[in-house]
Amino acid sequence: MEKYRLTTEDNPFNPFTQWDDWYFYDLSQGYNTCERLARIAKPGFQLPDEANESEIELAFDQLLYDGAISKQGKFVKYLKVENPNLQKQK
Repeated sequence: MEKYRLTTEDNPFNPFTQWDDWYFYDLSQGYNTCERLARIAKPGFQLPDEANESEIELAFDQLLYDGAISKQGKFVKYLKVENPNLQKQK
């Protein structure tokens, strides 16, 4: 189960519980978070799970560092959001 997802600080939707709304908002602002992650991370079927998780974590770190630029030209920070289902299991 995924532990974290990324979102921008201005996105009012939770990427775990409101995926469609979150994704539409992300695209409408021009952030294209999923596409950016796909360009940076290079997981593969031949790699062990730990290596794939490491690739994704490195991509997360890169986007957290880079941030995003909205269609209006405003810099926006990325935030790491924890899976709410994991919080219930603690």
